[in-house]
Amino acid sequence: MDELKIDTPEQIALELPLAGIGSRFLALGIDTLLQSILYTVGAFVFVFALPFASGLFSLRSWSWGPAIAVLLLFCVYWGYFAFFEIIWKGQTPGKRYAGIRVIKETGRPIDAFEAIGRNLLRAVDGLPGIYGVGLACMMLNKQNRRLGDFVAGTVVVHEKLTDEVRPAWNATESTASASPQMARVSAEELVLIETYLHRRWDLDPVVRFSASNQIAERIKAKTGLQRQPGETIDDFLESVARQVRDSGRFS
Repeated sequence: MDELKIDTPEQIALELPLAGIGSRFLALGIDTLLQSILYTVGAFVFVFALPFASGLFSLRSWSWGPAIAVLLLFCVYWGYFAFFEIIWKGQTPGKRYAGIRVIKETGRPIDAFEAIGRNLLRAVDGLPGIYGVGLACMMLNKQNRRLGDFVAGTVVVHEKLTDEVRPAWNATESTASASPQMARVSAEELVLIETYLHRRWDLDPVVRFSASNQIAERIKAKTGLQRQPGETIDDFLESVARQVRDSGRFS
């Protein structure tokens, strides 16, 4: 499986599996089915509500009918994907079922601008039918990106379960209870620590020493905690990550 590799300032590479054409079309198929349901429901409401409205507002309602229908089609076709990707941080119902998510090239979550921008190009990617342009574009680049992804600077990746990114820590369990300062450790810093612990044995010794020191200093500045006498940097980072996990904030 192809992976997206992102280098952090701490010289640690984050690896995220890229979503393939199959999983993306599975998500698209589910979303298209849900869109069809919305079209059908909207049509029924429109057909039954228009005669009622015409009785209240005379014949003007019939002149508004086509405009309302076009607005409904526009909202469902373009608004469906953008709406869900904004509120679900890069996922639609179909993407959630397929276990994939849209993120920025930098690995950060997308915002409203990226969600709207990538979906405005959906009409072009859909030409001349069955997403011909989008499919051809995805086949011609290693990251399976369609035109909308290039315009918005996004990629689609598989979700990784928390257990998949947890490091292989020492078998000895920590008996220390989580200190109050651990509440200051953010989710991003926890991922940074765990990614380092998971990949530390693959790093060059110089890079590993530099990265571990930078992370430890960052945690020290954030929490005020320091290493105990005789405690290695790796042991300190393992202790921090375990205590944060034990607190249940990011389980």
